[in-house]
Amino acid sequence: MRILDLFCGAGGAALGYHYAFPDAEIVGVDIVPQPHYPFEFRLADATERIRGWDWWDLIHASPPCQRYSDLAKRNGNADAWPDLIGLVRELLIDSGARWVIENVEGAPLRDPVMLCGTMFPGLRVLRHRLFEANFPIVAPPHGEHPLVFTHDKRKAHYGRLDQNTAFVQVTGGGNATVANKAAAMGIDWMTGAELNEAIPPAYTRYIGEQFALTLEAA
Repeated sequence: MRILDLFCGAGGAALGYHYAFPDAEIVGVDIVPQPHYPFEFRLADATERIRGWDWWDLIHASPPCQRYSDLAKRNGNADAWPDLIGLVRELLIDSGARWVIENVEGAPLRDPVMLCGTMFPGLRVLRHRLFEANFPIVAPPHGEHPLVFTHDKRKAHYGRLDQNTAFVQVTGGGNATVANKAAAMGIDWMTGAELNEAIPPAYTRYIGEQFALTLEAA
């Protein structure tokens, strides 16, 4: 099994695929150095990497999400960020491999599956993410959202939750310690800034298990 992890960041997605396929060769690609990436890393333009350097059984791509984020919508500056999903999709289709595109809610993905932290025991973060793939993915049941730890005294539940055990918010602003954000995401090697951009490995472990079902059916 050879898995290519594009726009890889610090490797949250990669670790999930490793859990699903412990013997897989995983290679991450990013245009920015990623010193904490836990597998083989190549500094390169991810769109160029899709164009056929090697053959891959599965390609995962997480193009920059800022253009589609709520923050960009509130600030009215979405056009300042790249819109790569259409290009990445075309390149992935041309690759002939099985592939997954991951992004935030609001991104222009086609018939995506949404994953949430409530779907995975042990996670303490909501972090909705969309996944478009060229193989079937069936999402687990979406649990009710619990209250999330907050430092905002305007919130009715301020002071009622323990950030060591409650769900926490993992964003640029954040509302918990880096250690608690890491524990909530199931990640123990990233900085706070890297956590802000990551997805929980549990998400891609599940995607990998769904991919395995496709391989078994084939």
